[in-house]
Amino acid sequence: MKIETLSSILQNRFGISADMVTAARESAEKQGESLKDALIRKKIVTEKLILKAFEALYGIPFQAHLAVTDIRSDFTNLIPIHFLKNYYMVPLVKKEQDSTLAVPTSVIAVNDPSALQAVDDLVILLKIKKYQLVLSTRGEILSTINNFYDQKSDSAQKIVDDMEDDDGIMSEIQQTSDLLDDTSDAPIIKLVNHMISQSVKAKASDIHIEPGQDSLKVRYRVDGILYDLLEPPKWIQASLVTRIKVMADMDIAEKRLPQDSRIEVRIGNKNVDIRISTIPTTLGERIVMRLLDKSSSLLTLSEFGIDPGRLGLIRQLSSLPNGIILMTGPTGSGKTTTLYAMLSEINQPDINIITVEDPVEYKLEGINQIQVNPKIGLTFAKSLRSIVRQDPDVILIGEIRDHETASIAVQSALTGHLVLSTLHTNDAASAITRLVDMGIEPFLITSAVRAVIAQRLIRVLCNDCKARYIPDALALKSIGLAADAGEQRQIFQAKGCSKCFYTGYKGRMPIFEILVLDHRHKALILQSSDSTEMRDLAVEQKMTTLRQDGIEKIFQGTTTIEEVLRVTQV
Repeated sequence: MKIETLSSILQNRFGISADMVTAARESAEKQGESLKDALIRKKIVTEKLILKAFEALYGIPFQAHLAVTDIRSDFTNLIPIHFLKNYYMVPLVKKEQDSTLAVPTSVIAVNDPSALQAVDDLVILLKIKKYQLVLSTRGEILSTINNFYDQKSDSAQKIVDDMEDDDGIMSEIQQTSDLLDDTSDAPIIKLVNHMISQSVKAKASDIHIEPGQDSLKVRYRVDGILYDLLEPPKWIQASLVTRIKVMADMDIAEKRLPQDSRIEVRIGNKNVDIRISTIPTTLGERIVMRLLDKSSSLLTLSEFGIDPGRLGLIRQLSSLPNGIILMTGPTGSGKTTTLYAMLSEINQPDINIITVEDPVEYKLEGINQIQVNPKIGLTFAKSLRSIVRQDPDVILIGEIRDHETASIAVQSALTGHLVLSTLHTNDAASAITRLVDMGIEPFLITSAVRAVIAQRLIRVLCNDCKARYIPDALALKSIGLAADAGEQRQIFQAKGCSKCFYTGYKGRMPIFEILVLDHRHKALILQSSDSTEMRDLAVEQKMTTLRQDGIEKIFQGTTTIEEVLRVTQV
């Protein structure tokens, strides 16, 4: 008897060619994903079709719609929502009947029939005696999960009720609801309120609203990773976008051009600043909302987990009397937070510190902060030209974006000011190349720039569930370690528990690459702005790279090989 496989079922029952399946399998191996996800991503099959193939392969019935009548919802008090969303499964536990009758059969809906360990954990936690597995789409499972958790005490409705007397988000919502003059939008108001509140609770940094062909996806970013939050029906897309644009005082009639705005809301005792960006796509407007909890305390350098050597070097650089110190890295890598911590270290009554930012993310006592406003002509460059006449000792520039800003920063550094700023480059050495590309003469760079610090944020292992293991030789080789490194040093992997929402990680910390320009670097800059040569020279002089700093954190049991690889890929 011939044993059927997923490939044979797709070919024989659904007419998918062997070449397509082979191409998807090769793509899955390269991307590190399952064959199922590769087939769907490449649009070879739909999600429903592959679930029907799984039905034939595993004998697990497929249900396009999940029935929730006579189903208990008290499991929401025992199971974190992240656990169910991470494994795309939801328990449909039957309500208790007469004790003389047989135990009712519950249903556990899953999207991936191979996630049996997670199913076993769920059965044990909920003490389910009798159950049946069914297959369902991710959208249907997420919708069912959200419906159950919305019925909890911390549901959207309760958030609305609790905040009716606040001066923050609810007063704003009620006011703008009158402007819309559409009572049918009340559920949309609650949905937006719920999205923001749940994201703040989860300590998310961003909310993404992404339109699809026949779907709408809402995701949030926690510790640098995007997770699915909601999959509302496509028909509410227009109302949802309009609701957010009205709250942010955007032009609701303009759907062809990108728009940017910001609002400040209060959720409980938290003041949250939200930067909102919209862009038009062929499937509708896409929105990203960046969340900043302004009530959270600012970290100090000593709380970053930096080793004493690099901590001392950063403190030494931040206390220089003049010159430019550049902080580089992609968006969301913690550059501004580190610069704020450096400012806090040197903030003394006898030092005049002025910042120019877009936006002002934290209000610092004793520091003069300027919010740029391009709409009225208050740009970085114009602000800088004015503040150099304010007799500053230290100037923080939120970001060097153009030649004019870079030129004024260099001139400020050469006239006796310490200038701190950020650049978007991949590593420390590339910052020099970037300045040259902006039109800054190499001899000015060698005179003004003192150091470049590259930074990334890595997720920290959860101390309650991390487990030691010996990684295979391939994993060690991928990060540049010897095959026996796992036996000689302690290396941990992420497991997942209720305290870390079953992700295995809890919080983030920075890793650094600090390039201090000495006479050899300056001589090289005058000859060439090649970042590769600059980096090679720095490594030759024992500079600790981002990858090496990450490896130290692996051996300290702070993070994993996979996490360091993720954030330090070149």
